[in-house]
Amino acid sequence: MIEMNLQRDTKKRIYFLAICGTAMASLAAMMKAKDYEVYGVDEGIYPPMSDFLAEQKIPVFDGFDPGHLVPAPDLVVVGNVISRGNVELEEILDRHIPYISLPDALRDFIIRGKRSIVVTGTHGKTTTTSMLAWIFDCAERHPSFMVGGIPKNFGRGFQLDNGDDFIIEGDEYDSAYFDKVAKFLRYIPDIGIINAIEFDHADIYDSLDDIKLAFRRFVNLIPRSGLLVACKDDANTMEIAEKAFCPVATFGLAADADWRGAMIESAAQGIQFNVYKNHDLWGQISLLMPGEHNVRNALAAIAVADFAGIPKATILHALATYQGVKRRLELVGSVNGLDIYDDFGHHPTAIRETLAAFRAQHPNRRIWALYEPRSATSRRNIFQKQFAESFDDADFILVAPVHRPDKAPPDQLFSVQQLAEDLEKRGKSGNCLTVEDMVKFIKERAQKDDVIITFSNGPFDGIHEHLLNGLR
Repeated sequence: MIEMNLQRDTKKRIYFLAICGTAMASLAAMMKAKDYEVYGVDEGIYPPMSDFLAEQKIPVFDGFDPGHLVPAPDLVVVGNVISRGNVELEEILDRHIPYISLPDALRDFIIRGKRSIVVTGTHGKTTTTSMLAWIFDCAERHPSFMVGGIPKNFGRGFQLDNGDDFIIEGDEYDSAYFDKVAKFLRYIPDIGIINAIEFDHADIYDSLDDIKLAFRRFVNLIPRSGLLVACKDDANTMEIAEKAFCPVATFGLAADADWRGAMIESAAQGIQFNVYKNHDLWGQISLLMPGEHNVRNALAAIAVADFAGIPKATILHALATYQGVKRRLELVGSVNGLDIYDDFGHHPTAIRETLAAFRAQHPNRRIWALYEPRSATSRRNIFQKQFAESFDDADFILVAPVHRPDKAPPDQLFSVQQLAEDLEKRGKSGNCLTVEDMVKFIKERAQKDDVIITFSNGPFDGIHEHLLNGLR
């Protein structure tokens, strides 16, 4: 109904409040492609989203000011980082300017009318979504998609095309300050993937049971004619899948998975493995990225692509040429024989699997793991013990101060000092340092052929540039 009203008569103006989030910026670009006049506002604007919005020729105000709302837009898309007290939001409410959440805008303006393929789970969403998009693209299905990262095969986090499918990364984070439900509940799924379910987003969920409830509601939305693709290796996922009204296809390394990965071999350029469908050999996969977690990501994508009728040869070719996502173990530079990688990991499971994958690929290289506790969950002490265990495959661990410690309850604050002590007990070298001191520390001790991997879900105070400059 909102879209119908907005499409009458003249070109309509849509304003994005907190436009620099990956999903917000991608939706803004898609709305511009649909011939709406799009503009927005944010603060602390930095690449890559600032560059992306500039390339899309979308005007962005830096810093919130009620004056930006004169003249009033026809509709405001409110990002989920916005809360009461924001000066522009208060102006919007006072003047009764129409507003909507990002997930509702996606559903009403973009997804509706297409087959919705929603990729969910605590880990692997971005990679699996972009894998699927690439498979469908290689199959000339002309998919539309939106993903919370930049897939290297596409060079941007969205595509708006004329095919029948919309493939989207479904986040369990809440939709908006006025709509405190998981975003993926708004995406009218026809096909759903659940890769794994763990506790996360401690700022909005009180327990794992609360998260499971959100996933139960998600599964309950998939029609009988659809499909749920569920990770057999994850007990929480299988518990949720038992309640599905639609067909369920399982995947994983477990012997009884419908889609099983086996004979996994690490190589210098990635990983190879066999795929079995209902115990019969289906094919051999080559990926340009390491790790059992990426085997699971690929198996989930294969299950959906096969269900959609995409030929095996196309799936094999697409996965062999899939280049991954920026900030997922991405090589950002080399200096004096040291390689520097960037990874988005901020949950102990993700960090552990990434380091294990790299260790299997490069057993003889010394690994430096640099970690910034930044996310809402990692700045709390919920996984205090698990974080110490997640760095077992690193040789040296440097931990930055907790980012914005004021955002966590004082009695729940993550202790970087405790992490360092726990690492020492495990026979690891753990140090708590600022970014500046990290560079000095590494410069004094690093050796040729060492590897530095940074873990943070934010810019980490520009650490890569500091490392490249400081180590030259």
